[in-house]
Amino acid sequence: MKKINEVIAEIGDLDSDLMGKAQERLDNLTKPQGSLGRLEELAKLIVGITRKESPTLKNKVIFTLAGDHGVTEEGVSAFPKEVTPQMVYNFLKGGAGINVLANYVGARVIVMDAGVAVDLEPHPDLVIKKINYGTKNITKGPAMTREEAIRSIEAGIEVFENEFKKGIDIVGTGDMGIGNTTPSSAIAAVFTGKSIETLTGKGAGVDDKGLKNKIEIIKRALEVNKPDPKDAIDVLSKIGGFEIGGLAGIILAAASRRIPVVIDGFISGAAALVAYHLEPKVKDYMLAGHCSVERGHKIILDHMGLKPILDLDLRLGEGTGAALSMSIIDAGVKIMTQMATFKSAGVSEKVKQ
Repeated sequence: MKKINEVIAEIGDLDSDLMGKAQERLDNLTKPQGSLGRLEELAKLIVGITRKESPTLKNKVIFTLAGDHGVTEEGVSAFPKEVTPQMVYNFLKGGAGINVLANYVGARVIVMDAGVAVDLEPHPDLVIKKINYGTKNITKGPAMTREEAIRSIEAGIEVFENEFKKGIDIVGTGDMGIGNTTPSSAIAAVFTGKSIETLTGKGAGVDDKGLKNKIEIIKRALEVNKPDPKDAIDVLSKIGGFEIGGLAGIILAAASRRIPVVIDGFISGAAALVAYHLEPKVKDYMLAGHCSVERGHKIILDHMGLKPILDLDLRLGEGTGAALSMSIIDAGVKIMTQMATFKSAGVSEKVKQ
């Protein structure tokens, strides 16, 4: 836990003084005050996070982490677990949804093997931080050991720190792991206290019968493991996933470096819950990219007090929603830094009444 605790210790408060200056500038741009809504809100938040009066978001990075899940033995997914490594290769070839959308917004994609169940072929764009060959079946015992849970978070910290040296202005989280909506629903149930029925959706496309089975599987996993909601590492180790732990590490590391981190969908939301329950301050550095169709995602965001930027009925994962919303966040920053003020443009201000 030493590395995790060191990172957490570096997570400070937002710079309220600079946020005040940002608001003053936004109020003096050539527009009615507040007329650009959330674009203004996002720009001010980026100033507070980065401690830069005129931030730029040139270096955009999406971290897409992959891991397998032993609970797929229980028929909780519409796809076989072999799809996980197949999709990793698709990422590396540039053929996946996240590759297209990352290219669109000018982001680079970092693919990390956190716990895929097979040995992947080496590739210059693949970061291998494999904790184990997939998690264990959570209906029969813990997903992983406590030590593995800690290592998964540390692996996320390490991959972030390595990329940080190359330059990062904003981060997006993404995932790949057949069956991973099941542990994500379980994590959400433990931390939010909401019912499993309320939190659990159809994932990649199970039918009604499959959904009923999935709910029963999650209930069994919680009964068998009894995760402690006051101990985030315990929750991760008993019912989580290696990619979920890795994403939690990336979120914590980004916050410690004052880098805004855009949370993708349901699985990223579960990782955000782990990070948030390790250190609540991390919430100030997170932006919710979108609200997933997966029914538990809104509950996760509400629990942390995060308001989604987009609501497009997305449920792909990979970091796709995070990538799309980066363009909106960047637009807000550009409005604040590039738009003229009334004074500089020689435009008359609102008449005082």
